[in-house]
Amino acid sequence: MRTCRDAAFAAPDSGPSVLLPLAIVGSFQNNELMMFEHEDGNPILKLDDEQSWKLIEGTKHGRLVVTVAGDPDIFPVNYAVSGRKLFLRTAPGNKLAELTINSKVLFETDGILSEEAWSVVLRGTARVLDQSADIAEAEALGLKPWVPTLKDFYVEITPSSVSGRHFQFGEHPEREI
Repeated sequence: MRTCRDAAFAAPDSGPSVLLPLAIVGSFQNNELMMFEHEDGNPILKLDDEQSWKLIEGTKHGRLVVTVAGDPDIFPVNYAVSGRKLFLRTAPGNKLAELTINSKVLFETDGILSEEAWSVVLRGTARVLDQSADIAEAEALGLKPWVPTLKDFYVEITPSSVSGRHFQFGEHPEREI
């Protein structure tokens, strides 16, 4: 991965690579560009931890998956990152109840452009913050609800694993016979 601040940056002619404008795929700072280099024309690139975290840190929306009694639920959320943990705000309801019953969660965030996309999946443990010092730290992140509703509960997600993929779109290949 290479980053640059010059929007006119051109990749050298050393095989397929993609410049991903971070300002487009999320709310990245400094208008950086992120380059993903695909080997041997493979349209799917497995991202390393650093690449995955850069995308998580630069994007402020995703989906939280919780499961109770074998029934999964998925919720759109906005979030903040601090110390490689995710923080979100919520109100009483299914999301809060379900992650309290089963703290094992999945989180996914992604970005789609005209010719490429990426996805990062985080597995982890959710915890409703109940100590005033923890809540104060979460409040300091400046996380605001998307809609004008009261979201008085902060949730911290501690990851156990993170995996990411970058995809280059293209035509369906012909099958060799």
